[in-house]
Amino acid sequence: MHTILSLVLAGLFALSCYAEAGAQNAKKPPVRLLKHTTSQPYTVQTVSVKVGCFPPKLRSILAHIAAKTGRRPMVTSGLRHSGRAHSQHRHCNAADIRVPGLSERTIVAAAQTAPGIGGIGRYCNGIVHVDIGPKRRWRHC
Repeated sequence: MHTILSLVLAGLFALSCYAEAGAQNAKKPPVRLLKHTTSQPYTVQTVSVKVGCFPPKLRSILAHIAAKTGRRPMVTSGLRHSGRAHSQHRHCNAADIRVPGLSERTIVAAAQTAPGIGGIGRYCNGIVHVDIGPKRRWRHC
């Protein structure tokens, strides 16, 4: 009886291996990743942050900050329709960022050397504003 049970189990194991090999060789649809997950020089804090409209100049500023600091900035705010009337955010020309583990002073120093940088603002909560508008600096605390 023990031999029959062993043969049955061996047969079932062989069948499961054969079925698994066939499943691995079956054609699978390609996995499509979102563009910004791997190719962008920045991350986004939440999916509700609108960054798809960032112009190349702003993306290059974020890439410059990433290269200078060795870490990808996290965008906490991009395009938004509320706020001041002349806000660069309303035209998708600005990003509020954090770089986890770095001080705002380090982030600002990297941003100041970015080609095409316009405004740089500092906020008390550690967020740094960068934009491609006119050159200006501010600190709100």
